[in-house]
Order: sequence, then C-alpha cells, then structure tokens
Amino acid sequence: MSDLGGKTLLVSGGSRGIGLAIAVKAAADGANVALLAKTAEPHPKLAGTIYTAAEEIEAAGGKALPIVGDVRDEASVESAVAQTVERFGGIDVVVNNASAIDLSDPESLAMKKYDLMQDINARGSFLLSRTCVPHLRQASNPHVLTLSPPLAMDPKWFSQHLAYTMSKYGMSMVTFGMAERYKDEGIAFNSLWPRTLIATAAVEFIVGGEEAMKRSRTPAIMADAAYAILTRDSREFSGNFCIDDEILDGVDLDRYKASPDAELQIDIFVEEKA
Repeated sequence: MSDLGGKTLLVSGGSRGIGLAIAVKAAADGANVALLAKTAEPHPKLAGTIYTAAEEIEAAGGKALPIVGDVRDEASVESAVAQTVERFGGIDVVVNNASAIDLSDPESLAMKKYDLMQDINARGSFLLSRTCVPHLRQASNPHVLTLSPPLAMDPKWFSQHLAYTMSKYGMSMVTFGMAERYKDEGIAFNSLWPRTLIATAAVEFIVGGEEAMKRSRTPAIMADAAYAILTRDSREFSGNFCIDDEILDGVDLDRYKASPDAELQIDIFVEEKA
C-alpha cells in the first residue's frame, strides 16, 4: 500500500493526543476518519473536543465523522460502527486508542478506577475490534492497531501499578489472540507503544507534569509509526508488538523531541537500550 487515500479509519478516543495525531496524519492522504469519543464538551484542563478534532481532520484534507459514544458500551460501539459504514461505505482500519490510566499501587487504587481501566482498555479494545471484524473482512488491506505494550512477564511491570498493567496487557492480548484467529482472513492485528514518554495530557497531569513533558517526544512520532504500520500489507505484517522508533528506523528522531535539550525519559513497559 502506498498511502491511506480513500481508506476509512475508525479511531476510539481520538479527540486529542496520539489518537488525533494518527487521524490527522491519515487525513493528509485524504482518508475518511470516524472518531468515537465521549468528549462532546470542552474540558476545563484538557484542550479539544470530538468536534474540534473533526475540524482538524478536515483541514488536513480528510473527511471526518465525529461520533459521541462510549467504547465500554456494546450498543454505543455497535451504533458507531454502523454510522461509520453508512457514511463511508465500510471500514478499512481500526485504531484502539481509547485508554484510561491510574498508576496507583494495589492498596491505594480505588476499585472504580480499576473497573474503569479494565472496561476502557481491555474490554473496549476487544469490543470495538470484534464488532468491526465483519466489515474488515470486506476491506482490501484491513488493519487493527492497538496502542498497547509488548507482552513481557517481568515482575517489575506488575509490582507498582498492577491494575494498569493488567488492563494494558489485556489490550495487547487482543492483538495476540486476534492476529492468530484472523491471520488466514488477512486481517492484521498489531500493537504500537512508544519508547519514551509522549507529550500528552496523561503525561502532564498523571505521570510527571511539566518536567515529564519536556522529557517526552511529540505525538507525531506515534502518528508516523502508525502510518508506517497501516500502509503495510496486512497479510504480511500481523501479530507484532512494535516500538515507535524501531518502526521508524533510519528517520532523524531528534525532530520529535518536545524539548530539544532535555534528556528523554523511557516509558514504562520498555527496556533501556544497552
């Protein structure tokens, strides 16, 4: 595949950050992008809504369909898929971007936060993926990309933020299981994770504030890495757990630094390079 022109993407949680960056990158090719997110109204601390995201997509050259919905709710997801197919005629790409994060230790984590992470991260990715499969079967180069880490049973990733790890690994298991299940049908399932922190609202407000933002890369690196995956042959590239800068091998990575002089901070679930 040379580009995403004329393709239809359904992106969960794409009103800002990495999801929006991926959507805008695809829109530059002339892609159709349906956004499934809850952010219909402006947030006092977070920039952007599903409608401002749609404006950015169309300004970049694509067609946008903002859908206010909840990836946790089966009827909402089914409606979003149906609306996308009705508007654009099918679905070529699914991006499981919606995610909740709470890095609390097991004893201090509120169970409602545990449920939220499991419902959005693991359940939501499973639900959206399986609901789209019948339509992906009709696509010429179908891809499902999930923003989740490599599966590594290292105790250090579980000991401090067990609930979050369980939920993100649940997303990765969707990739692992469905890649095998649908390989003969040519539907690609891959995961993508950043090597470093990415300058998003989650990093600013949950991980480490302004200092963490300086030590991050911009969402553009994830958008470019996602693009590189989604334009590959779905029958030849599936079941992979990709790290952004490895997919972009040979690219000048300095252009993605949020602060040119700051030392980058390695993200969780990723080992330091030797």
